Amino acid sequence: MKKLFVALATTGLLTFGAAAQAGDVAAGQASYATCVGCHGAAGEGGVGPKLAGQAAADISHKLHQYKAGEQVGPMTSMMAPMAAGLSDADIANIAAYTASL
Repeated sequence: MKKLFVALATTGLLTFGAAAQAGDVAAGQASYATCVGCHGAAGEGGVGPKLAGQAAADISHKLHQYKAGEQVGPMTSMMAPMAAGLSDADIANIAAYTASL
């Protein structure tokens, strides 16, 4: 019985955590306006890579890496300053929007 309770509690926390991390697509679209110059209006890419078709979790992970100053790829020097001012909510919103493209 104790194991069942722990399993249910863990599942509930994970589900709640996932819901709390879900971004707002409309807010992400507004924030994405600064990304258009490099990633394209529809996330088709250009100077920066294509974002359309990527999972929200992948975009979120990369933005957090850029924000932390980690080397992600050849465009890190351009992306790190862009991500530096993003809040966790901003990142979740942008990730949700780009995943919808």
